[in-house]
Amino acid sequence: MARIDYFFSTISPFTYLAGNRLEEIAEAHGATVAYKPLDVTALYARTGGTPLPERHPSRQEYRLQDLRRRAALVGMPINLRPAHFPTNPAPSSYAIIAAQRSGGDVGPLVQAFLRAVWAEEKDIADDAVVRECLGNSGYDPTLADSGLLTGAETYSANLEEAVMRGVFGAPFYITEDDERFWGHDRLDDLEAHLDGKV
Repeated sequence: MARIDYFFSTISPFTYLAGNRLEEIAEAHGATVAYKPLDVTALYARTGGTPLPERHPSRQEYRLQDLRRRAALVGMPINLRPAHFPTNPAPSSYAIIAAQRSGGDVGPLVQAFLRAVWAEEKDIADDAVVRECLGNSGYDPTLADSGLLTGAETYSANLEEAVMRGVFGAPFYITEDDERFWGHDRLDDLEAHLDGKV
């Protein structure tokens, strides 16, 4: 069975705009998805990226226009200036790591956290929000309290793996044959690769 390693941040608007497209592609191609949440700010620092607050105003303005257009094109609601952004992505990432270890479909949980930030004005660093997202996605809300040390270690390891494998942004997809795709707008390219077209 093919595998797609999925590096992402739970506070990334472009990860949010990917929706469930990755999961649809994976299912259609009999592929599994390995979810690897990471600290995208730390990733930028390690790979030459510029954190959002440090970008030139013209780049920040363009980002907002691009997000508005992209959200409209995929039919997803988005608040361009959410009340709880930026926030600490670690608690939600630890919950995803714990959920993945427990089994089941992690995709809806990832999307629940992203939707909470970009469409629902919720703080995913808040324990109550983490529990709510877990419960609404079919997981035991107490997973928020389990394996915190393992979650922290895995979260850190995901960053190291990402740097080693050439990841520099989120979302980022890597196939078993080391084809790399950056951005939700490259999912069609990922699918074409899995189809043997590129």
